[in-house]
Amino acid sequence: MKFHINLLEEFGAHLLIGLVSQGVEMLIEQIEHRWLLAFERTFALCKVQPNEVVALLTESQSRRVNVDLARLALQQMGAKVFEVCLPTPALSAPAPIRSTGATDVIQNLAPVVAALQRVHLIIDCTVEGMLHAPELPTILKGADGVVPRLFMISNEHPEILERTVPDPALEGVVRNAMKKLRSAQHMHVTSKAGTDLNIQLKSAVVGGVWGFCSKPGMVSHWPGGLALAFPAAGSVNGTLVMAPGDVNLTFKRYVRDTIHLTIENDTITRIQGEGVDVDMMRSYYQAWIDKEGHRDACAVSHVGFGLNPAARWDAMTFYDKRDCNGTELRAFAGNFLYSTGANEVAGRHTLGHFDLPMRNCSIALDGQFVVQAGELVKGVFESAAS
Repeated sequence: MKFHINLLEEFGAHLLIGLVSQGVEMLIEQIEHRWLLAFERTFALCKVQPNEVVALLTESQSRRVNVDLARLALQQMGAKVFEVCLPTPALSAPAPIRSTGATDVIQNLAPVVAALQRVHLIIDCTVEGMLHAPELPTILKGADGVVPRLFMISNEHPEILERTVPDPALEGVVRNAMKKLRSAQHMHVTSKAGTDLNIQLKSAVVGGVWGFCSKPGMVSHWPGGLALAFPAAGSVNGTLVMAPGDVNLTFKRYVRDTIHLTIENDTITRIQGEGVDVDMMRSYYQAWIDKEGHRDACAVSHVGFGLNPAARWDAMTFYDKRDCNGTELRAFAGNFLYSTGANEVAGRHTLGHFDLPMRNCSIALDGQFVVQAGELVKGVFESAAS
């Protein structure tokens, strides 16, 4: 017995040394006063009121520390809190699913939908989130004179959430960016790496997230700070070049190889380049093509750009993969976010999804640059927001 204990201790020491040598800090998940304060500040922006009825939507694989922090913060604010915890469903996909924002945990259970329709606020702590879940439109219709709002807490370590507590000023910036997207007919994205992408925005559905929700029927997530558009079918054509340092959030990986993507009528038709990043992207797409019998997983889901100056592009380097969902990297200021997968506006449905935040791109809306070489153009969004 002593031999086994010593062996385990030695193995643990080597593992810890290995993680430290890779720059990974061993973070502990427990209740901390500073994190409780971060949750309270964020819920205050959501205008949580005493005696407001709040449902914590969770699953068996939810990050419990965030559930506990949310519950304690809400109770401290005087809300009436209850938890709906569902079993995490069995896997049915051909490959691991990440970064979809479309949890299947509710499984269209009518009693769960009915309960969520009747609360003032839903705190979504599911692993993938309810943003694109099929039950969400029905839930947001409300019942018995109540219209709920939904706030998704991304599956991140609390330290990440603490760093990205929403800035109230971000609402105006995001709203202004959404207005510009709605009024634009064309988005043109270029980069020195070779990106030359044309996106028609006519009939696109525009959205935006500033990191808190204060009105009935609203949906938001934390971290936040981005504006995006879901293009109509046949709207995207050109070349997208991912350069070293760009991000594949589905893999939680910074790209080290250059990846050339040819996009024709929304769909990636060629993936060119050499290296592991190229091979992994081809392999993941092929898994969905083989499973579903079509290429919807390869087609555009949404496009947009980050607006949050507090979000960091390099954030993933500081955390182990289990501690980081990567939502922060969708929002770092000046990124171009290209995503493939489900797009209801274009009539495409799939669970295969890639979120690909890219640096150093220039984005023009109807010829006016709003992002140049990965930097937000000063005054474009702030002027109308102030």
